[in-house]
Amino acid sequence: MKTIDMIKELAEAFGPPGFEGDVIEIARKYIPAGARIVQDSIKNLYICPKNEQNPDLPTVLVDAHSDEVGLMIQAIRDNGTMTFVTLGMWVPATLAAQKVRIKNIHGEIVHGVIASKPPHFAANQDAALKFEEMVIDVGATCKQDAIENFGMAPALPAVPFSSFKHDEKNAVIGCKAFDCRLGCASVLQIMNKIQDMDLNVNVVGVLSAQEEVGMRGAKVVTNVIKPDLAICFEGTPADDTVTKPDLSQTMLKKGPMLRHYDPGMITHPDFMRFALDVAAKRGIPAQQAVRSGGYTNGAAIHLSHLGIPTIVIGHPVRYIHSPNSIAALEDYENGTKLAVEILKALNKDEVMKIRGAL
Repeated sequence: MKTIDMIKELAEAFGPPGFEGDVIEIARKYIPAGARIVQDSIKNLYICPKNEQNPDLPTVLVDAHSDEVGLMIQAIRDNGTMTFVTLGMWVPATLAAQKVRIKNIHGEIVHGVIASKPPHFAANQDAALKFEEMVIDVGATCKQDAIENFGMAPALPAVPFSSFKHDEKNAVIGCKAFDCRLGCASVLQIMNKIQDMDLNVNVVGVLSAQEEVGMRGAKVVTNVIKPDLAICFEGTPADDTVTKPDLSQTMLKKGPMLRHYDPGMITHPDFMRFALDVAAKRGIPAQQAVRSGGYTNGAAIHLSHLGIPTIVIGHPVRYIHSPNSIAALEDYENGTKLAVEILKALNKDEVMKIRGAL
């Protein structure tokens, strides 16, 4: 398995919330032989690296969401352009003039562009664009043309068009959807690494659906698995180009980011301490952050059942939720390695201690 090829395929895949099928099909190629695979009706993909689980051992969920921020066609105008709604959080300025891919009623990819009024017709050229002032244009000349010849219709999904870039010299990669296709790659790589290990915990890897619209897949996942602990991967916003240096907590090439707090979750302090101790003992660089905005699947998972101690391992990504993001391979590799080392260090007593049962 060549890691860079897997990341490229996953990042370029078409997969807005609710339409993660293409991502799941690519992921299946990288699941180790002999693993048990289940897909549910909401498009969560469950991976057990070993076909049989030991009922006497605690279970650890390793999660990453397979969806990406996207768009959905709302209506087709008489002139053939289309209004849209956003699937997930976008900044309007990042969408203007971007290329998009739409999956039409025949399942074919149609290319378009997000259009707005040219400056020649704008009353106020300096005014910030709003979503309602933009449309998607595929080149149709009228509504009938868009429907009959381009296969357009309301409710069709769309994603930005972005080609994967790999700067081998500097070990930097770029594409859309690093939130959270880097995490998906980590989950798949971990499942391969641990398949032949004799761990003291059961592990279930999951590529969960619809995180960007409210962590919907993760809510189903915890009802199915009922894990004792959870590790969530996330493509997390790097702040090293948008924050003062002394306040930056998520920098490229400084290791994965473990967050203590965001508006959706106060990270379980005992599990966090365990993870940070593992990182220190294994010489794995790790950053720590307290976030005032954003949330992850951890917000849904940690409140399930009687409470599931959860940590989030974030791959730092610059310009997240945009058509073009930047990440460092070494951060990806260290985040993946950290999760493997945590799984190797866990056992029944440690899990019970973290859960407060010892």
